Amino acid sequence: MKNLREDAFRIIKSSIDSVLPERAVEEQLASLNLGENIYLVAIGKAAWRMAKAAKESLKDKIKEGIVITKYGHSLGYIEGLQIYETGHPIPDENTIKATKTVIDMIKNLDEDDEVIFLVSGGGSSLFELPNDGVKLEDLQKLNDVLLKSGANIIEINTVRKHLSQVKGGKFAKIVEPAKIYSLILSDVLGDRLDSIASGPAFPDSTTLEDVENILNKYNLDLPENILQAFTETPKSLNNVETYIIGSVTKVCENAQQIAEKLGYNSIILTTTLDCEAKEAGLFLASIAREIKEKDRPVNKPCAVILGGETVVKVQGKGSGGRNQELALSAARGICNYEGVIIASVGTDGTDGPTDAAGGIVDGQTLNRLKEKNIDIESVLKNNDSYMALQAIDGLIKTGPTGTNVNDLIFILCDS
Repeated sequence: MKNLREDAFRIIKSSIDSVLPERAVEEQLASLNLGENIYLVAIGKAAWRMAKAAKESLKDKIKEGIVITKYGHSLGYIEGLQIYETGHPIPDENTIKATKTVIDMIKNLDEDDEVIFLVSGGGSSLFELPNDGVKLEDLQKLNDVLLKSGANIIEINTVRKHLSQVKGGKFAKIVEPAKIYSLILSDVLGDRLDSIASGPAFPDSTTLEDVENILNKYNLDLPENILQAFTETPKSLNNVETYIIGSVTKVCENAQQIAEKLGYNSIILTTTLDCEAKEAGLFLASIAREIKEKDRPVNKPCAVILGGETVVKVQGKGSGGRNQELALSAARGICNYEGVIIASVGTDGTDGPTDAAGGIVDGQTLNRLKEKNIDIESVLKNNDSYMALQAIDGLIKTGPTGTNVNDLIFILCDS
């Protein structure tokens, strides 16, 4: 009989380790034929770790470098690099200051120079300079309105790109004629390069007409100075090479390999799960039941692996996150089933405003909650999954991992 819980934590740790930015950056840089005049720009939640790896790999080839990351995500001094911590998910004064410093560093480069551009999740907020006529407070209000409007991340980034001097390929135009090598940790489903950090160094397919349609769709009434500040984005770039060095696809593929080494017949069901967390939990539970009862879609012992990013409709006042809510919801559908575990974890080590990365449940989760007089339906209604899972040792805690490539979700069933 397999120890499903132990195997689940092995899969989680090894899968996340496989996309830690240090290893990915070092391997990619080693494959490039770089010159001696290199400038480094790192943006995102994993920017410090990515920049540290690049500095250790390239050493004195890096003439200057700037790191822009989220508050609390810098791990200290890196020789030869300037490090800024800025606002996320809403830009602040330090965002503007840091971005201006980057532009000052790269705006006069020539064709013999090269820019290593390291991009990870959070870059849309952390790296920003609005178009002329748009003040920081305008940008902050707009971001707040967009985040609350119900618009998806693609739509939000479409609006942001056309109000920015660096998004939507505009950063790459400033760098010309120097060449950019863009190394990306993707946190966008489907790895859309024009959406990751709003695509500062990638041609943009969206248009001003798309912006107008989004504003009308969500009935967003913007002040005249913002409406006048939208500008078109470049549709082609000839000075950029782009490499995805980490993504949820890579995490799922590594999870599959690890599960198979542990003796599980493994399949990847999807890497683009994108729905409401509670519904995803019930869906996974239905798959688990099908496996236990009918040995399909894969023979036991097995691992069914998914990647993606669900959403939570916040209706209550509890504490939790999408991965915890998914797992707790799934527990309803596998009650009293033996030899099955469902786990959901954020690869960045954080899930919602909590210190947990996700949740793990099995066929006895519901019974353990009942023993503690915790009603699962009330908990889910109040979005209080953290409390419930904590009470039965169902939280997954990894601490901050230093990477950010969406969520890993899987079912383990023994025979």
